[in-house]
Amino acid sequence: MVASALMSRATPTSSSPSDLPTPAALKASIREWGRGLGFQEIGFAGIDLGATERLLEHWLAEGCHGQMEWMARHGTKRTRPELLVPGTRSVICVRMDYLPPDATPVEALLEQPDKACISRYAIGRDYHKLLRARLRKLADRIVEEIGPFGYRVFTDSAPVMEKPLAASAGLGWIGKHTNLLNRHAGSWFFLGEIYTDLELPPDLPVTDHCGSCRRCIDICPTRAITAPYQLDARRCISYLTIELNGSIPLEFREAIGNRVYGCDDCQMVCPWNRYAQFSGEDDFRPRRDLDAGELVELFGWDEANFLARTEGTAIRRIGHERWLRNLATGLGNAPPSQAAVIALQARLDHRSEIVREHVRWALSRQQRAIGG
Repeated sequence: MVASALMSRATPTSSSPSDLPTPAALKASIREWGRGLGFQEIGFAGIDLGATERLLEHWLAEGCHGQMEWMARHGTKRTRPELLVPGTRSVICVRMDYLPPDATPVEALLEQPDKACISRYAIGRDYHKLLRARLRKLADRIVEEIGPFGYRVFTDSAPVMEKPLAASAGLGWIGKHTNLLNRHAGSWFFLGEIYTDLELPPDLPVTDHCGSCRRCIDICPTRAITAPYQLDARRCISYLTIELNGSIPLEFREAIGNRVYGCDDCQMVCPWNRYAQFSGEDDFRPRRDLDAGELVELFGWDEANFLARTEGTAIRRIGHERWLRNLATGLGNAPPSQAAVIALQARLDHRSEIVREHVRWALSRQQRAIGG
């Protein structure tokens, strides 16, 4: 993903130092402005990620990142903000709720295996553009208050350790499933950052409140959470259906079920998500075809239809080939039906061997079930 670069180097302003707000006052104002822009919480972090760097190095050495080579590509720029954006002294971290109030609950979708279960973050507009635009507005508002300063905005882009930074800024703690958890908001939220050359005192991190709970570990269909706070991405359904380029390993296909883009199981069972708030952002409202679409119907989309119906969403990034690969896997796990068999047979001569291979796998399962 390409980072949003809005670096503006600090220059002398017409204001005298005595006219400028204190760091504490500026932080309070930034929180107020951020909430006015739709962020539910704003925190401030320093740039020391030494402990995170050691954990990341071990995780990469174990190969847990799979094909996500970009996790290692930038070296220590990922864990040393001042190397990624020279001059960075502080990081403004934000979170924004995304769970749409009118979307079908994940639990209901998993109980309807003939429907496509798509991770709830992806059924509306692509969050990258929305959050970046809001972060730019927040930076512009700071400029109005203090004059030009150096900054750069990010959201799930470039080599940025979003969750450790947000945890350091007091926005939550990293749970046993490796997602960020907030005592008052659960985990259904996006994160964003402003790297800045302003000296803003960091907030205090919060303590871990997972306790003895292991629901996320026990629910994971592919056992991707190998131990508390340890995730092997190569086993994660989100990785397998989004990041993986190629065939989904046979050992995971049945466990994927009808999850055709991402997986929300660990969030679904987390007790802290009883406090999650629905999003008020219209852009995050579900598109009809993506909320609870029929597997057979979605599998019938040609590439032009796929591009048109997923325009402006994060789903479009995986491309039509992976879309069909994932849906074929879902159809292989779906209840036996002639409609599924007919849909799969229509793709047996698809130009992609990856698609054809998954279609053959699914078709054999459907035919065996019907025959039995």
